[in-house]
Amino acid sequence: MTAASGGAQTTRPTRLPRSARRKQLLAAAQQIFVAHGYHAAAMDDIAERAGVSKPVLYQHFPGKLELYLALLDTHCDAIIAKVRSALLATPDNKERVKGAVRAYFDFMDHESEAFRLVFESDLRNDPQVRQRVERVEQGCIEALTETIISDTGLRPDQAQLLASGLAGASGAAAQYWLANGRRTPKAEAEALVAALIWRGIASFPLQGGSTAGTSPEIG
Repeated sequence: MTAASGGAQTTRPTRLPRSARRKQLLAAAQQIFVAHGYHAAAMDDIAERAGVSKPVLYQHFPGKLELYLALLDTHCDAIIAKVRSALLATPDNKERVKGAVRAYFDFMDHESEAFRLVFESDLRNDPQVRQRVERVEQGCIEALTETIISDTGLRPDQAQLLASGLAGASGAAAQYWLANGRRTPKAEAEALVAALIWRGIASFPLQGGSTAGTSPEIG
């Protein structure tokens, strides 16, 4: 502590470890970017929200775009990890479908700010931002493709097509649910979407010749 005029005591701001400071800055940046959009957000506002000086902010991020991309990377990695975790959590394919759908709904529900930052950005046309959004979509599809190939023995191109349909249906439904004010209870919404997807994917034969339903013709 240091003495101030009149005998009052003032304290210096707490010095955080670099990783903790970075996390704090990213959280503050997310609030500003979501509230104002990328173009209207200012580094001054982010520093003020984080309670640090601009030099401290620039020590971690050389510019606004670098800060924004770092934030996108954090959330892109999170949604891909959620989907992979859901697929690895059980060997039961019906439960895997439920888990994958739930991963999308959880992301939209609990991290709606992050969703808007990634998928509703006013910087979507920037090549670096677009690359990250595409990485989310491709990362989730790859995780689903690996599981489908392992379980069905389908060719990679066939499995990837199915995976893109599963990911697309889950993401679009969760996005619609969020945009329309969560009118359907979350658990009910997840169950409806998972049931729709499962009715289709369960008809594909499993490895070893067993089936979960009637096998469609696959050339």
